[in-house]
Amino acid sequence: MQLARIGATPRGGVCRLALTAEDAAGRDQFVAWAREAGCTIEVDRIGNIFARRAGADPARAPVMTGSHLDTQPTGGKFDGNYGVLAGLEVVRTLNDLGIYTQAPIEIAVWTNEEGSRFVPVMMGSGVFTGVFALDEVLVQVDRDGISVRDALAAVGYAGEHAPGHPVAAYFEAHIEQGPVLEHHGDVIGAVTGALGQTWYDLEIMGMEAHAGPTPMETRRDALVVASRLVARVNEIALAHAPNARGTVGFVDVFPNSRNVIPGRVRMTVDFRSDSEEGLRRMDAELQQACRDLERPNEIGIALKTVVNFPPRPFDAGLVDRVREAARAIGLPQRDIVSGAAHDAVHLAQQVPAAMIFVPCRDGISHNEIEDAQPEHLEAGCNVLLEVMLQEAGIALAEQAVSVAEGA
Repeated sequence: MQLARIGATPRGGVCRLALTAEDAAGRDQFVAWAREAGCTIEVDRIGNIFARRAGADPARAPVMTGSHLDTQPTGGKFDGNYGVLAGLEVVRTLNDLGIYTQAPIEIAVWTNEEGSRFVPVMMGSGVFTGVFALDEVLVQVDRDGISVRDALAAVGYAGEHAPGHPVAAYFEAHIEQGPVLEHHGDVIGAVTGALGQTWYDLEIMGMEAHAGPTPMETRRDALVVASRLVARVNEIALAHAPNARGTVGFVDVFPNSRNVIPGRVRMTVDFRSDSEEGLRRMDAELQQACRDLERPNEIGIALKTVVNFPPRPFDAGLVDRVREAARAIGLPQRDIVSGAAHDAVHLAQQVPAAMIFVPCRDGISHNEIEDAQPEHLEAGCNVLLEVMLQEAGIALAEQAVSVAEGA
């Protein structure tokens, strides 16, 4: 709740777009809390923050948890932020109990996960894992022409460390962002994997003309064609149910005047599926829909793929650990597939990774009214503590004394 005051919106949500002053203030608050908890801080060249609690064996790769602090323009308090603060709660609990681990514990704050200011989405974790090249990402610009490189410098988070370092295992706690857990009365979701995604930018080119004198049969109305494409995207996703999604989330109409026939529409398409074959089929059907609409309407359609990654299964052994921890604590749990992408998707390409879901009220997320029950958040933190301790190992008494003296 304290973090949510930074970038707070009138309806109770949060607006902290990546690498803005609000995002910097949120980062500063986390860094202050992590240092108070005895962590050392490292920032890499894409602005990812790593807060490390020392382990008895400094040669061992850290057991990592984390998420993101940036939000949507009308975001909620919990998306991403819960995962970061859950990691901080694990560190504070270990401190309170005087428990030291064999491997270091690390909390990651990933840069620009949301993709609401800069593309690509999940930017920081993508650079960390080598999915995106650092130099290519640094030159990406927002709608105002500000580059990632300049934004990092402006907020003071252009770190010196090269992105990427060994990680033993990665866990990410997150609100579900959907209604399944709440509907079934379960508290913990053991996330077996995430849907693959393909994102597109479309530009539909017709011709502006006067709304009065231009007969209906001679019009080259870009918005009419765009509307048909919106409907077709929905039909394609429904045809590939149940684990497929299709969304048009952005539409920009030019010249956007009451009595002018629209001459240009820019729009986005977001396809998701639990199989690579499903994504390929949906792509082919979208391509065909564009061809079918171009010629009879004398319209040009440019279709560009801007994000593409396959469905990502999580590490079976770590998913088992999540299940077992929930059962041991006595929490009702179920296996679940993530319909949203998360930083864990990129981490899972290189290291064993898993996610822990907790319910959010009415399944609502990416919305200012996003909410979660404190007891569910606590439950997710307890499961995270158990699985991280199992992976990191508890230090022997004499080792614990040595670590404590070093801290």
